Amino acid sequence: MTKTLEKVQTTDQLPESTTVVIIGGGIVGVTAALTLAERNIPVVLIEKGHIAGEQSSRNLGWIRKTSRHADDVPLALAADKLWAEMPERIGKEVGYKQAGIMFLAKTEEQVAMHEAWLKSVDSLSLDSKMLSTKEIDESVPGGKGDWAGGIYTPSDGRAEPSIAASAIAQAAINKGAVIIQHCAVRTLSTTGGKVSGVVTEKGEIRCEQVLLAGGAWSRRFLGNLGVSLPTLPLVCSVVRTKPMDGPTDIAVGGPDFSFRKHQDGGFIITQRSALDAPLTLDHLLIGWRYLSQLKAQHSFLRPSLGKAFMQDLGLARRWKANQLSPFEKVRVNDPAANPSLNQEALTNLCNAWPVFNNAEIDEEWAGVIDVTPDSNPVIDKIQAIPGLTIATGFSGHGFGTGPAAGQLAADLVSGAEPIIDPSPYRFDRL
Repeated sequence: MTKTLEKVQTTDQLPESTTVVIIGGGIVGVTAALTLAERNIPVVLIEKGHIAGEQSSRNLGWIRKTSRHADDVPLALAADKLWAEMPERIGKEVGYKQAGIMFLAKTEEQVAMHEAWLKSVDSLSLDSKMLSTKEIDESVPGGKGDWAGGIYTPSDGRAEPSIAASAIAQAAINKGAVIIQHCAVRTLSTTGGKVSGVVTEKGEIRCEQVLLAGGAWSRRFLGNLGVSLPTLPLVCSVVRTKPMDGPTDIAVGGPDFSFRKHQDGGFIITQRSALDAPLTLDHLLIGWRYLSQLKAQHSFLRPSLGKAFMQDLGLARRWKANQLSPFEKVRVNDPAANPSLNQEALTNLCNAWPVFNNAEIDEEWAGVIDVTPDSNPVIDKIQAIPGLTIATGFSGHGFGTGPAAGQLAADLVSGAEPIIDPSPYRFDRL
């Protein structure tokens, strides 16, 4: 976990009742809480660890439309507007900057992939454009890479994961939301088949609606309720440098590295073509659903069988409301960074832009990404359990759309007009 994560002061008092309970204190959960509080809807957010303790503070901070599924772009467009308005909305900076995002292509085949994506979103009037080798060199000077071309979206941007969710959470509290940390929700209470509350390790809270925004933990929580959500874990390792001179303010994704400017003057860097894939029991149970993804992206994965498998086996898949839950045994999922992958990223980046030979590492961390079979999230009501809505499975790109995803979830929970058409995120597609 990044050492710069801002902490949030919250209450320890568990209210007897509320209208909405949100499970999970990541970017989606806190934005949903903020939205509901602004609408004067009583809301309690409960986090088993601490706010933004997992992927919401461990991601790269990119806010992009580039290379998203076409049906995911409207959510990203809505998020752009919300990110730009966020400092005024909450009275605090979140590190948002619209500096653009560029993806580079080493081969003509990669150029063709970017061209195909651009064609797929032609009706959405984005400002994305293809770049020549010369235009790449002019935008990101000092490079030694022999690029075949690239794609660039000037309106894409970034924010700082170490402060954004924390600042939004504090604003939600200021506007009336109740947030409780270090308290696990074990399960739901139901009356007549409908949600009537949640059972936490500290007692029960009665409520009318529940929003589950539990990230990588959502599958296990739902499984205990008899609902199967197909998600599998991947681990992304990240390195942050000390302040240094760099080639550009644009975030850049190469075939085997990425970098973007951090607010303190350093750079956030990762090996863009490699993710650790620690095998778990779920790979045996639902891995077949990912065969098409595996066929297309198997070279990106670094599978391993070891400690993670045994740790996963040691966590219950079924438990009762009066029993210790997995969420109390693991307060924060904190995987170790993979120094080998981070070194690969730095080496590849230095070969492309030699100025990064001057980089000094300030810190390294890793985070668990929950991936769905089609890499799009689920933001939907669960018909089998009236009163339960979920917003999860963001597949590594949830931070960028987080404010819009949280608002969409709040819309569904409260019966408001949805910020965008929610049909691409329906649960039954999976």
